[in-house]
Amino acid sequence: MSYSRPRRLACLLLLAGGLCGPVGCRQDAQREPRPVASAPTASVPARDALLITVDTLRADATGFGGNRRVSTPTLDRLAAGGRVFTHAHAHNVVTLPSHANILTGRLPFEHGIRDNSGFVLPEDVPTAGGYFKDAGFATAAVVGAFPLDARFGLAHGFDLYDDRYPEGSEVEGFRLVERRGDEVVASGLDWWRRHRGERRFLWVHLFDPHAPYEPPEPFASRYADEPYLGEVAAVDSFLAPLLDEVLGQDAPPAVVVFTSDHGESLGEHGELTHGLFAYEATLHVPLVVRAPGLAPAELAAPARHIDVLPTLLAATGVPVPADLPGRSLLGIEPGEASGAPVPTYFESLTANLTRGWAPLRGVIAGGDKLIVLPVPELYDLESDPAEESNVLAERRDRDRELARLLPEETPWPPRAGAVSREERSALESLGYLATSGAAKDHYTEADDPKNLVQVDRQIFRFIELFQERRFEEATEVAREVVRLQPQMSAGYSHLAQALLERDRQAEALQALEAGVRNGSADPQLLRQLALLHAETGHPEKGVRLLAPLANGGDPETLTALGLVLAESGRPDEARRVLDRVFEQDPRNPAARQNLALVELRSERWAEAERQAGLALELNGELPLAWNYLGVARYNLGRPREALEAWERALALEPQDFDVLYNLALVALEVGDLARARPALARFVAEAPPERYGPDIRKARSLLASLERARR
Repeated sequence: MSYSRPRRLACLLLLAGGLCGPVGCRQDAQREPRPVASAPTASVPARDALLITVDTLRADATGFGGNRRVSTPTLDRLAAGGRVFTHAHAHNVVTLPSHANILTGRLPFEHGIRDNSGFVLPEDVPTAGGYFKDAGFATAAVVGAFPLDARFGLAHGFDLYDDRYPEGSEVEGFRLVERRGDEVVASGLDWWRRHRGERRFLWVHLFDPHAPYEPPEPFASRYADEPYLGEVAAVDSFLAPLLDEVLGQDAPPAVVVFTSDHGESLGEHGELTHGLFAYEATLHVPLVVRAPGLAPAELAAPARHIDVLPTLLAATGVPVPADLPGRSLLGIEPGEASGAPVPTYFESLTANLTRGWAPLRGVIAGGDKLIVLPVPELYDLESDPAEESNVLAERRDRDRELARLLPEETPWPPRAGAVSREERSALESLGYLATSGAAKDHYTEADDPKNLVQVDRQIFRFIELFQERRFEEATEVAREVVRLQPQMSAGYSHLAQALLERDRQAEALQALEAGVRNGSADPQLLRQLALLHAETGHPEKGVRLLAPLANGGDPETLTALGLVLAESGRPDEARRVLDRVFEQDPRNPAARQNLALVELRSERWAEAERQAGLALELNGELPLAWNYLGVARYNLGRPREALEAWERALALEPQDFDVLYNLALVALEVGDLARARPALARFVAEAPPERYGPDIRKARSLLASLERARR
């Protein structure tokens, strides 16, 4: 009975990006003039507080932001009754660190989260949840996607941290695990109603505008040519019930802050999505503050994500900690100009931490924007909002003035896993290691992302081809990425995955081993190589690769090590390793799934069934868990239930020919010819002969016998 090793899934590398076309959202049309506030601050403290963050939402992608091609009536009504900050900026251009800035009110070098992976917020860094909880509020957060999973530390202080998207989805095609915005809002609204009568703080996060852009109907049809805007319109509709409730006529007074974590490039400056550069397309964000007694206005004063928490606290009468670097936006005078000297620090480190490219940081002050890279840039945002004219050569004095506003960090750039100098050693002991490419001490123009944007586009081209299952073309694109960036682990990882999709295991092994030899032996690549060794019958090689990393306690490494130990016939060690995963992350379905495999190897059928069931409770779309469940049920003497489990596995992974073969044989065994015949026929027609030659011959013989019996 085959267990079907995790072939393609072993090499799946989830990226923060997706694919999009160069469909810009900038508008030439002028926004309607807004009223000037007559009162600078809210006169009545709000009883409740609501924070809404929408992932990947450009500042110019809403109606109130000036976009005439999209319908956002819910957000437009919110903006019409509040203060719209037209010069608001993020400090990061990826999800996790940007939300850490918002929720802690601190800059990334203060709280320590610098990218979507490899960092965890220390427990002693307070969040909005903690501040409001200490003030007597009921607190809840409902998030829409994996980058904000509770494991990254943002749940501190929240009574409820609802991150119930499908845990650990084994979805091919480079998609992040998420749930749709209407489900997020429904959960948040349910909590809000259940806590009626209490002071409430709720944060809801909607992920929908993140690539790939696949809006639901009717928005998919309405925005067929601009699916990104379709996602924005869908989010607007999802938020309507929540805002109607919170701002209803009979509702207690509430402060509402609406913003996004970052924008989306949509092809501007050559960047398809976000995370590479920090131009205004991704750094400029929408920001609306609506509070009791706060007169509506459109303000050009500088506003930053670190200002959100002080604003929420001040609006509800909760004391604002004196050491927070931001300011409450409630007291901003309408006349304060966009060029006011309030500095905004920003950074973009994903390409540095994951690809070894030059780190990016900068500052905005007085309407000027400095971007520090090997090829530095300076822009006058008032006269050049599209950042088309680098004026650094003509304004060297201004360059030096802005450079003095940058924080002094040691070391710079930070390493993946480094929350601060004090916590760096502790995090490394937990296994949050940087890729080898991030360890350079000096960067040249060749490392500048501006000079590597074509490589970035090649990576997204690979993703596009992979999503379309054009694996031969994807293989060639991955080879080109490896040629252009031989020190970057992602190229080898992508190449191996494309080769595995074509059942070219030996070449995939060669690709991963070449990556290790070329200095790209980061933990992700080592995990992929170890799992592939296990798949190809050499699990001990995988154990030798991962055992040195196991002391760090990184859950992904431990989960992979548990699997290769199981394949090596070392079940007791595998159980101990996987138990360490559950200590950190009890809701880890991959570890539960691997534990089911351990029990299958030990012929503990009932326990294997239980563990597979636990994995499927966390995520019902795990084909391997359904397969293991089928194997366990077959050996427990329930073959028809096994068939049902295998059918579920095949529905999720139609190309798993091990499962197809098992289903065909067991269906034949129980006399279920309606299942057996088509399964045998498909196996004969589609299974790769080089891998399943003897099984194909047996299946062909069984089919012939069935045909003779029919005659």
